[in-house]
Amino acid sequence: MRESCTYGSARGALSNERPYRYRRREFITLLSASAAGWPLTARAQQSAVPVVGCLVSGSPETSAGNLIAFREGLAETGYVEGRSVTIEYRFAQGQLDRLPMLAAELVRRDVAVVAAIAGSDAAQAAKNATTTIPVVFNIGNDPVRTGLVASLNRPGGNVTGVTQITREIQGKRLALARELVPNASVMATNPTSVVAEPNLRDLEAAAASAGQRLLILKASSDTELEAAFAAIVQQGARALFINSNPFFNNRRELIVARAARNRIPTIFANRESVDAGGLMSYGPSLEDLCRQAGVYTGRILKGEKPADLPVLQPTKFDLVLNLKTAKELGLTVPPSLLAIADEVIE
Repeated sequence: MRESCTYGSARGALSNERPYRYRRREFITLLSASAAGWPLTARAQQSAVPVVGCLVSGSPETSAGNLIAFREGLAETGYVEGRSVTIEYRFAQGQLDRLPMLAAELVRRDVAVVAAIAGSDAAQAAKNATTTIPVVFNIGNDPVRTGLVASLNRPGGNVTGVTQITREIQGKRLALARELVPNASVMATNPTSVVAEPNLRDLEAAAASAGQRLLILKASSDTELEAAFAAIVQQGARALFINSNPFFNNRRELIVARAARNRIPTIFANRESVDAGGLMSYGPSLEDLCRQAGVYTGRILKGEKPADLPVLQPTKFDLVLNLKTAKELGLTVPPSLLAIADEVIE
């Protein structure tokens, strides 16, 4: 039997706040203004407040909403940045090979907790960098299969966090895509990351059982991304899956634009891409997962052990549809999808 620990959505607790996407600009401005003073602030407050290391696969701009949510989770446990906790940020800017170096910097800084925000590669880099400093992750794959924890209910060691359990929803995404694009005999997808290869195998298995051919396209640069779209057109793929990945997240608008130009229906893992003009997404809220990671970080700062904190899993997955994009692609969204959609953008 698969072990699990679940949580409910916390959106209601933030209902009086402005939506995350409207506060991102404020966060980026604050981040830029305070960056120069971080080392001095950290030294001055070292004996007074704990220091949390925040390891981010993406950039300040693309990660702003997630970081706002993380800080709000910390605040729920009584830790407010600049008052009762100092946060040292390290951004890989989508260059995943920089993560081990950045994780090592935080370990040398002797932070109280390393929070690996929204990225399996960041979580793996943090785990590899230390066996003593607590690590809190937010990832899109099964942490047991990738070796981050011993089990979901009893992580063991110094690592715990939140997972999107992508393994369980890949087949559902494929089924939703078939309902929206029923004549898609060939579909294209990108791998998530090296440590998330099991997710790709799950999607391949689901496609094979449905009699659909899956075209796997890898891209780690803008040039390779352009070549990938050319291959999609050449191979006659009728739909595209974009998994959560720092490189692709950092190029969300570019991917949406290329998909529109080539008239390729595109299904994403998170709703932020649908806000940017993507066709459809199915998955949990990334920002709420980051909030939960912030709560776990605060609980560890209060003295709880990562080994005793079960890995959290979402219980609710949202289907978001962009009718404007569907119309531009010449697609008719079936009433069955509209009936189960959690949000429809018109």
